[in-house]
Amino acid sequence: MSTKEKYQEEVDVLEDVLKENQIVLFNDDVNTFDHVINTLMYACDHTPEQAEQCSILVHYKGKCTVKTGPYDELESRCSMLLDAGLSAEIQ
Repeated sequence: MSTKEKYQEEVDVLEDVLKENQIVLFNDDVNTFDHVINTLMYACDHTPEQAEQCSILVHYKGKCTVKTGPYDELESRCSMLLDAGLSAEIQ
């Protein structure tokens, strides 16, 4: 096995180990900035500044990753966002 092939295998394994799930919040025309900010602080433990920045990104970019981690930890947080009327999914 050449050095190049061995290096590629190590990179592939490392990428698989480091891959985390993420909650992606999507823009909508229904919810106010205040509602999105308050919900992010409650559901994702964001600071007011983090929540405001995410809401601005969602508004202008259409979506934003608002939380990363293991699926088990994200599932209940995503449910809270959905229960609050926001559009989100775990990817």
